[in-house]
Amino acid sequence: MSSVEIIPTIVPASLTDIEGKSDRYSTFASFFQIDVADGKFAPNTTWLPSRGDSLPQAYGYEVHLMVSDPGLLGVLFAEAGARSIIGHLEALSGVDNAKQIFEDWRASGARSIGLAVLLQTPLEDVIPYLSNVDFVLLMTIARIGVQGIPFDESAPARVAEFRRRFPNVLIAVDGGVSASNIEELARAGASRFGVGSAISRASNPAEAYVRLKHLAESASLMRA
Repeated sequence: MSSVEIIPTIVPASLTDIEGKSDRYSTFASFFQIDVADGKFAPNTTWLPSRGDSLPQAYGYEVHLMVSDPGLLGVLFAEAGARSIIGHLEALSGVDNAKQIFEDWRASGARSIGLAVLLQTPLEDVIPYLSNVDFVLLMTIARIGVQGIPFDESAPARVAEFRRRFPNVLIAVDGGVSASNIEELARAGASRFGVGSAISRASNPAEAYVRLKHLAESASLMRA
C-alpha cells in the first residue's frame, strides 16, 4: 500500500459547496481537506459549522482550521464527521490548554490530530506539541487563506530540515503544491500533500490527481 496521500482541498462557501466538490472529485478521491478561515487568523472567511451539521458520510474529511480560536470549531467538525482535525500552532501557542483541546477533538470523534505550522514559524516551536499529535502540516506558501497563492521556493529545504530534526514525525504539506514541485517535496520527506488549484483548476482533475500521485510515489523512493 502506498504511503503517499494526495488530498484535494476544498475552501467552502457553504455545506452544499463541500457536497458538490466532493461529488465532483469522487471518481478519483474519497478523502478531502476542508480549509476554513475566520477572517482573523487568515484574511478570508469561509463556511463554518453549527452544532448539528453533518458532513457527507460517503467521503472522508480532514479539516484545516485557519482560525484564531480553534477549540470549539474542532469539536463541531469532529461531531459533524471529520476524521482528522488540524489546528495551527500559532493559534494554540497562546493558550494553556492545548493538550485538552486535542483531547476534546478526539473525544468528539476525530481519529487523528494534525499540527499546522506557518512558513515563518521556527521549527523548534513544534516540540511541546509532538507527543499529542499524529502529524505536522508544514505550510509551503508565505500567506494562507485562498487557493492559488504561489509556492515558496524555500519550502523543500524547510521540509528536509524538519525531517532531519524530527525523523519519526509524519510530514504533510499544503500550499502551492503542483507537478512542478511535488517531487522535491517528496524527496525532502513529505508524504501527505494537500492540493488545491493544481487539481481544481486542471482541465482534467482526475488526470492531474493521478500524475501528482505518481510523481510523489516515484520521488519518495529516492529519499536519502
